[in-house]
Amino acid sequence: MSAATANPATLRADEVFDAFGSRPAGLTSEEAKVRLATDGPNVIPDPPKASALRRYGANFAHVMAVLLWIAGAIALAAGLPQLAVAIWVVNVVNGIFSSWQEFKADRATEALRDLLPTYAAVLRGGEHTKVPAEDLVVGDVMILEEGDRVSADARLVDHVSLRVDQSTLTGESRPVRKASESCEPAGRARAELPNLVFAGTSVAMGRGKAVVTATGRSTEFGRVATLTGAMEETLSPLQLEMRRLSYTVSVVAVGMGVLFFVLASSLGGLSLSRGFVFALGMIVAFVPEGLLPTVTLALAMGTQRMARRRALVKRLSAVETLGSTTVICTDKTGTLTQNEMTVRRMAAAGSEHDVAGVGYTPEGGISPPPGEAALRLLETAALACNARLVAPGSDGGRWAIVGDPTEGAILVAAAKAGIDLDALVDSFPRVAEIPFDSVRKRMSTLHASGSDRFLAVKGAPSELLGRSSVVAGPGAQQELRSWCEAAIERYAADGLRVLGVARRTERRTERRTERRTERRTLSGVPSARGGEVNADEVEDDLEFLGLVAMDDPPRPEVADAVATCREAGIRIVMITGDYGLTAETVGRRIGMVQGDVHIVNGADLEQLDDDGLRQVLAGEVLFARATPEHKLRVVTMLQSLGHVVAVTGDGVNDAPALKRADIGVAMGVAGTDVAKEAADVILLDDNFASIVAAIEEGRAVYANIRKFTTYILTSNTPEAIPFIAFAFSGGRIPIALDVMHILAIDLGTDLAPALALGAEPIEPGVMDRPPRRRSDHVIDRRLLIRAYLWLGPLQALAVMAAFFGAYRLAGLSGWLDLPSEGDLYGSATAMALAMVVATQIGNLFAQRSDEVSLLRTGLGGNPLLWWGILSEVAVIVVLVYTPFGHAVVGTDPFPAVGWLWLLLGIPLLPMVDELRKWLVRRRRELGRTR
Repeated sequence: MSAATANPATLRADEVFDAFGSRPAGLTSEEAKVRLATDGPNVIPDPPKASALRRYGANFAHVMAVLLWIAGAIALAAGLPQLAVAIWVVNVVNGIFSSWQEFKADRATEALRDLLPTYAAVLRGGEHTKVPAEDLVVGDVMILEEGDRVSADARLVDHVSLRVDQSTLTGESRPVRKASESCEPAGRARAELPNLVFAGTSVAMGRGKAVVTATGRSTEFGRVATLTGAMEETLSPLQLEMRRLSYTVSVVAVGMGVLFFVLASSLGGLSLSRGFVFALGMIVAFVPEGLLPTVTLALAMGTQRMARRRALVKRLSAVETLGSTTVICTDKTGTLTQNEMTVRRMAAAGSEHDVAGVGYTPEGGISPPPGEAALRLLETAALACNARLVAPGSDGGRWAIVGDPTEGAILVAAAKAGIDLDALVDSFPRVAEIPFDSVRKRMSTLHASGSDRFLAVKGAPSELLGRSSVVAGPGAQQELRSWCEAAIERYAADGLRVLGVARRTERRTERRTERRTERRTLSGVPSARGGEVNADEVEDDLEFLGLVAMDDPPRPEVADAVATCREAGIRIVMITGDYGLTAETVGRRIGMVQGDVHIVNGADLEQLDDDGLRQVLAGEVLFARATPEHKLRVVTMLQSLGHVVAVTGDGVNDAPALKRADIGVAMGVAGTDVAKEAADVILLDDNFASIVAAIEEGRAVYANIRKFTTYILTSNTPEAIPFIAFAFSGGRIPIALDVMHILAIDLGTDLAPALALGAEPIEPGVMDRPPRRRSDHVIDRRLLIRAYLWLGPLQALAVMAAFFGAYRLAGLSGWLDLPSEGDLYGSATAMALAMVVATQIGNLFAQRSDEVSLLRTGLGGNPLLWWGILSEVAVIVVLVYTPFGHAVVGTDPFPAVGWLWLLLGIPLLPMVDELRKWLVRRRRELGRTR
């Protein structure tokens, strides 16, 4: 193969075969086998991944898990096997659950590898055959037919009316005309060269032959996939927060344990063995063992809620990341729009008509109802189409088209008008065709009608109007022409694609022979398979029937979703491979673009340095004619400016940015497998509004994580206070809650209620607030003050009062030198343990909102709260009144009157916290009035 293969677009069609070691009859089977063995199969290797053992093992080896493994080992060495087992169970359960979620996500993505077709039609040794797509090699001659997926990059050597849908690669919504003539790149991207076709695209119209120039990783498709695979996985905001939390909690817990061990041994006079038990208790008290499994389960519940709202989450942490999104970078075609051309307006014989409905489903009326002129317009336009309208199969599905989407839109409009397309084609069989070309800007088809023949023409409206001697309709011809020209301008200004439709009959031509005696008659129109004709002579003296105006409509729910994003402080930036004017029109229709907007084309973006790009991003901007590298650069720049970026897309061209983004959102129906593979979230209905719903769920998950984190941390104070009292009294005050009691709280009584808080419904107004900043943390000063310095001390006071009250009920008084073993001690610790549960029940309702009064949130709306309360009451009953509980945690029953004390403890925290909530609301109201 020659060096010329580096630029196959510049070669003549006959030179392509020599350049790639091929021939018009194709390679022989033997040659193909040799090349396959040398170059490898036509597949894109998966990017290297860490082994499953390493990925899943990471769930058992993070900082907090390591700390608990060590604590368990120390407990075992100290002769506390129950404690060691309890601590280790925490790690095992949490690790297994996290690994199971990742395993399910891996299984879900394994099914998303179906973009390239299974077989490809080729010439091998002069024979037309089909071979597995992975067996294609450089030099193969591919046969391309309408509806085929292209299996490799190739150079066209022959074509008939060929148009290729490249939207999966470039994002451009309209099929691109292809030709086999040589061309110069002249600064154009490879995807814009008309004589090249690319893997992963599809043939929308016509047919052709092409010589394969690249396979596998070397294709444009492979280049994008390789770029995607080169993106390093980044940690989500929640993963970073959990890492920070793990380090912080670990340092604090160990530090507190060591500090109080020293203080207890030196000031409290404890022996080393008792001091060690004390230190271990402090560590266990300050490590919220139930927090990580609760976060994991809360995220899992968030994924289930999102799935019900048609969003499949592949990565648990993506749930919360969505909630912190500040910018959405979105594609246009297939994401904001339906990627289905739709006729919206018609103009015929002085009357205009609005066409309802969207997409290829032939449902929706035409207003006012079409008369004879409008029906004639639609019939003529439908006859001049090569596309086919395909009804849903018996297994359901959607209406679809095979062929050019523009022609498909015309067929759908005709069906909406009540025209039987099959009967129309049977009544007026096609005799010949003059294909569309960019010079003439029109196409024509010749049809028989009994003894008559007529020519159906569609194309650029100004071109057809100039070649028409008559404009259909009542009134003066000049007025009708002016009316048509005004309609063309209005439709174009609305961002619609406008086509003119005209007709010419044989009889009418014969009546005008005295004016143009040498004109070619309609009988001389060639077939689409060959022949030469002067199209300018045939496509003249037309009767202009009217206009059809269409567009790729925005999804109906997008405008409301965009408005919600604006209210939520989320910016939307469109980055599309389509033209700037088209993108701006769509942006204005959905409310994404308001006022002046700066349209930056791909070529302009390449001229901008980083400072220039930052300035552009500071204002209203949309990016057009963008390549995958351009989109990736914009996303990276936004991230460098501190934004949490979500990227939506469906094409191969979107994949690198999807993977680089903080959260990648792929379309599940129309999206390519490469996009789905790179994404964190897949929209099962391709509904942009589902993104907003997912963001809303993400914000709710973050709020709920803060709720149950406060709930869990609150009980740390009453868990730690008994050890502090024990240490500084020199052991004269018995430990009200020992290590096993703490674990019973963290892993037994607190876990189910915390999960219930994780399932709290979305608070009203959650989308009226701005996104949280990257610098905001789940555990911040405000949360710690509320948990450790407000609610925690109140709970500790109630717990110690219950502990000493149990001794008082037994007739013992005083604070020091109380029994630290025996039934009385077991009864007192059981009372303290039960008071933690009682006050945590009240805390559960206090945490339903950080600011809203319990009088407004009420006690209903979340049945899981009551199941959580029932579970912790059941646990405490088992621990207090059964031999199993006595053996595990060393408790004994307390008198029945103790339950009255517990009932009084339930409203303590929510009543006191109502005062804090009132102060917060009051401060906010005063701030608004100033």
